[in-house]
Amino acid sequence: MKLQSTEAAHKKMSTVADVLGDLLVDAFHYLALFAIGGAIVWSAVIAFFGMAANGHASIDDILLLFIYLELGAMVGVYFKTKMMPVQFLIYVAMTALTRLLIIDVQAHHGLDTGKAVLNLDTNIAIVSGAILLLAISVLVIRFGSSKFPSRQPDGRD
Repeated sequence: MKLQSTEAAHKKMSTVADVLGDLLVDAFHYLALFAIGGAIVWSAVIAFFGMAANGHASIDDILLLFIYLELGAMVGVYFKTKMMPVQFLIYVAMTALTRLLIIDVQAHHGLDTGKAVLNLDTNIAIVSGAILLLAISVLVIRFGSSKFPSRQPDGRD
């Protein structure tokens, strides 16, 4: 009899701990998402007002705003679905590399690798190759998710 009551108490305590743990994890996720979302909005507003103060926006400024937009969309998707799509991170990386490429071409100088300064043509090839690899990875992820969809606990894809 005592063994059954001990097992029942242990099961009840385990259930309470699981619920409390889930609550704390969810609270942390929401708090972190609000902080990240606020930082994204704050950074985007500061960048926008900086462009307004300059009286113009260059292409790299606009690409920076697109990076903020993608980061904000990523936070929004996580809020709605509780899933973090890897594609958004890849889009952010592609936009950041495109921005780097434009800045590098506009500045007409190479990247400092610490050993030597690469010429502009090499930088263009390296950054373009990285963008191509990221684009291929998006293609592979999309193909994989359409060919092998993951099922959610409620049966959704």
